Amino acid sequence: MSQSMAAKHSIWPREKDIIFNLSARAQQAEKELGTNNVINATIGALMDDEGKLITMDTVYDEYKSLDNKDISAYAALEGQPDYLEAVKKVCFKDYLPEGYIKAVASPGGSGAIKLAAWNYTEEGDEVLTSDWFWSPYVSITEEIGRKVTTYKLFDEQNNFNFNSFKESFLNIASKQERIFTILNTPAHNPTGYSIPDEEWDKIIDLAKEVSKNPDKKIIFFVDIAYIDFASDDNASRKFFKKFSNLPENVLTIVGFSMSKGFTAYGMRMGSAICITSSENVSEEFYYACVHSCRANWSNCNRGAMKLLSNIVNDEAKFKAYTEEKNKHKQMLRRRADVFVKEAEKVGLDILPYRDGFFVSIPCENSRAVCEELTKDNLFMVPLKAGLRFAVCAVNEDKCKIAPSMIKNALEYIKSKDLAEVK
Repeated sequence: MSQSMAAKHSIWPREKDIIFNLSARAQQAEKELGTNNVINATIGALMDDEGKLITMDTVYDEYKSLDNKDISAYAALEGQPDYLEAVKKVCFKDYLPEGYIKAVASPGGSGAIKLAAWNYTEEGDEVLTSDWFWSPYVSITEEIGRKVTTYKLFDEQNNFNFNSFKESFLNIASKQERIFTILNTPAHNPTGYSIPDEEWDKIIDLAKEVSKNPDKKIIFFVDIAYIDFASDDNASRKFFKKFSNLPENVLTIVGFSMSKGFTAYGMRMGSAICITSSENVSEEFYYACVHSCRANWSNCNRGAMKLLSNIVNDEAKFKAYTEEKNKHKQMLRRRADVFVKEAEKVGLDILPYRDGFFVSIPCENSRAVCEELTKDNLFMVPLKAGLRFAVCAVNEDKCKIAPSMIKNALEYIKSKDLAEVK
């Protein structure tokens, strides 16, 4: 037996991340065949029509204008004060909830998830999210001894499956003191779905009902990583008001990220924002998270904080930034519309897309389908229940031809599987 030195809790399967692996293969194909001959739909970042990463001029011109000390100096553990106020402005805009609101800086949206999961669940707890979800939810929670449990996101009519949500929510409530739920909306990764306001009402009414038991603690983690690429900046934020004045044992934590909305993926800057009707709960949140910040990453990217603060707090700069962002949103919408329309035309079944970077296609044997598509130089991400196509990274012409290619690959793998069964 070979020597092992790692602690038991740190021994994981020796496998490469499938998304980064397929992305690397796609990039190699682009080098060999040229970008025009490859469809790289693996990348979760906004790319231009030539396949180059989009970086907003209003963002990076501001960053390059910063004084060196605003980039290089240590930041406060909780984040710079002006940043934390700017985060609340850009997150909620005209829909700031009523209550006590505290923000703590985090390295990206994933850091916000870690802060929330560590401080608001117990070891062995189940964490609830939908059956279509961003896979690092599992990595983040299982590393700290928690387990992801899922409900079915869609019912038979492809509407939000509140009955499945309710059943799973109540099942966890019957076993645990804490019911910690991750809701990735609007512009959900990987489906592009957004929870409608009327479904939010049902979700919150359920939480209120369960909260009548004072021994229960309900935590909603709302992952809004893609909110700035929802079609309507205002309509997509109305639901925030629903978190106003909830019972004291219902806490909402919003996971904010600069990655998508500011094309600042590598800067790793975000925030966890709590909304509560209790001043004590908000203070507890602040000190719990600051302790975790010190224990895990100490402090965050000061330059990124200054960048966001400067843009958000300057009316002219924020207007220019918004106009530039909206141009990219319109590009994304055109790509998605082309893909959705073509999918309907060729009979490719897709999940209901509303906004965001991705479209998902339900299927069995997703890895085999993805591998088959690589033969035609189309690279996608296989998920447990289907395929993820990144419209954010693929130009309109390629979005138009991709659905028929995917449909053909699905039919080929299905027929092959049936032949093997016979």
